[in-house]
Amino acid sequence: MSWAAILLAAALLVSADRPVTRLRVHPTVGERRLPPRPSAEDPLAAASTFELFAACLSAGMAVASAAAAAAPSAPEPLAGLLTRSADLLALGADPVTAWPNDVGLKDRNAEALLRLARRSASSGSALARGVAELADQSRHEAAAAAEAAAERAGVLIAGPLGLCYLPAFLCLGIIPVVAGLAGDVLSSGLW
Repeated sequence: MSWAAILLAAALLVSADRPVTRLRVHPTVGERRLPPRPSAEDPLAAASTFELFAACLSAGMAVASAAAAAAPSAPEPLAGLLTRSADLLALGADPVTAWPNDVGLKDRNAEALLRLARRSASSGSALARGVAELADQSRHEAAAAAEAAAERAGVLIAGPLGLCYLPAFLCLGIIPVVAGLAGDVLSSGLW
C-alpha cells in the first residue's frame, strides 16, 4: 500500500466521529428574508415606491394588487397606507373608503397619494399617470433639497475659512507693508 492510501484511511477514521455539516445554499421555507424597509428620511424612497406603483398600474394590474406589490418597498407611513388600502380594495370596499380622507398622516407623500387616489376614484382619471407625476415631483423635491444643502454647506464653510484666512492676511500681508512704510516715513524726518 502506498503512503497516500494509508494517510487517507487514517483521516477517514479520525473524522468519522464528527457529524458532517452541510452549508445551505437556499434558506428553508420558514426563513424567508425580506429586504430592509427604507427609512422615512430617505428622500428617494417615496419616489421609487411611486414609480413601482405606477409601473404596476401601467402594466394592467388592479389597484389593490399594485398597491400590495408596492407596499413592501415603501417607507413606513406610505407602506401602512398602501397595505391598508390594498387590503380594503381586495375585500371589495369602495375606493373612497379604501383611500380615507381623515387618516391624519404627517407624511406629505402619503397625503399626496391619498388626494390623488380619491380624486381618481371620484372622477375616473388615470391613477398611473398621476402616480408617475408624484414620483417625478418627489424626485425633483429631493434634488432641490440636496442642492440647497450643498449651497448651505458652501456658505457655512466660508465663515471658518474667513476666520483663519483674514488674520493670516493681516499678519503676513498688511502689517509688514504698513511697518515698512512707517519706517520709511519716520526715517525721512517728516516729524
